[in-house]
Amino acid sequence: MDVIPNLDSISRQLMSLDRPKKPKMLVVDDEPDNLDLLYRTFRREFNVLRAESGAQALSILSTEGEVAVIISDQRMPEMKGTEFLSKTVPQFPDTMRIILTGFTDVEDLVEAINSGQVYKYITKPWDPNELKAVVQRAAQTYELLKQRTEELYRAQAQMTLMQTIVQVAEESANLEASLQQIAQAFGNSFSTDSCILRLVENNQLVQTQGTYTKSGSIAINLDNDVLLQEAIANHKMQVWVNAPGSTLPKGTEDYQAAGLQAHLLVPIIHRDNLLAVLSLQWQQRISNMGENELKLIHLSAQQVGLAIATTLNP
Repeated sequence: MDVIPNLDSISRQLMSLDRPKKPKMLVVDDEPDNLDLLYRTFRREFNVLRAESGAQALSILSTEGEVAVIISDQRMPEMKGTEFLSKTVPQFPDTMRIILTGFTDVEDLVEAINSGQVYKYITKPWDPNELKAVVQRAAQTYELLKQRTEELYRAQAQMTLMQTIVQVAEESANLEASLQQIAQAFGNSFSTDSCILRLVENNQLVQTQGTYTKSGSIAINLDNDVLLQEAIANHKMQVWVNAPGSTLPKGTEDYQAAGLQAHLLVPIIHRDNLLAVLSLQWQQRISNMGENELKLIHLSAQQVGLAIATTLNP
């Protein structure tokens, strides 16, 4: 009988990596005193980045990536605040943009707000409490948008995963190509840096496998992995996370070299026969890897077992 493993315990371990971090904020003003004031106002709640011009701000964004909130002065040399903010929309649509203006430039502000480039405008001199309240609401809105975006992406990726597994089970053409498709679908669905789906015969790994690795990532070698051996021996999910105070088990020294933050091993079983092992590897912070996601992995693994069995015994 196929018994679902202790998903709650595994989920708690994986989610221990999901430590909240300060959201990023970018403040843009050509006056250094204003930049310093904005920095001091928000440094406790945000990781505050500073720029003295729109061009410098765009350069910072190209390096740092998306930020939750941008606060920009409107009247700056070379590039107005609204012009700068408009340039950030295509790449960072979820970022909340706030404009500081010391004069009434109605046309620019109305156009920017109506086109979705600006979340709110604040007149100068600004009241610290008012600005803090606006920024807090903006940050909450950003988090909600990101959550919905991630949920939509995850739902689409999981649908693709199930479609891929069903397609492989129906076509059952080339085994290695099938494993490759499934590994890539799992990797995309659960935002892994590496994913390996490797066959097992007589409780021993064989060379036939499918792999997925993000550009720049390193997939660890499974040949001598002690957690993998545990998964094979017990037919149960195994997990390791790089949480505070954790140590590397013997036989997993390459975890550190690969910069691994979490490793989940899932035995693929069909009719009590262990057919393969799925290795999901993360080298970054994990989000939304709760019990429901682990149940999906477990149930998907059962479907993969059927697909592999169909391919091996058409």
